[in-house]
Amino acid sequence: MDTPRSKRLSGVDRQILKVILIPGGRVCSNVLAAKLGLPRSTIHRRRKYLEKQYLQSFYTLDLKDLGYRRIDLLIYVGGGNSIRIAQKLLERDEAVCVGTSIGEHTIDLRAEVIVKDNSQLLDLLEEVKAMPGVKDVIWSEIVQVLGRKMSIPTGIIDNI
Repeated sequence: MDTPRSKRLSGVDRQILKVILIPGGRVCSNVLAAKLGLPRSTIHRRRKYLEKQYLQSFYTLDLKDLGYRRIDLLIYVGGGNSIRIAQKLLERDEAVCVGTSIGEHTIDLRAEVIVKDNSQLLDLLEEVKAMPGVKDVIWSEIVQVLGRKMSIPTGIIDNI
């Protein structure tokens, strides 16, 4: 398991994070420097550091307009087969992310999959249920995003 970094972020680092982590927070260093009243060289140096050490960045498609759906499979596994089942799921084109889960005692794995329609979802659910060691599968789908906030609350950023 990863160990947490013991170093605290500087005040400048926290200011930068509060701006770039808001939804649509893609902002160039010049604008960020002007907004925070700091030299561009400081912004550039600190941003590079944050990107290397702490930030994850990736693009994703808005699938709704392309006729696809993003589904979460919540999988109950027995007999210590979680890793093997996760590996089998990751071999599938539909699976984009699989991880172990704690909390609810009947959810051991969470798999994010992309499907075209209900027929493909039903086929996938049946195939997962048929895997040795899978006791049950339920699925969930966000059908309407009602709002989006910062990925990390500012109170947490203030404490790191």
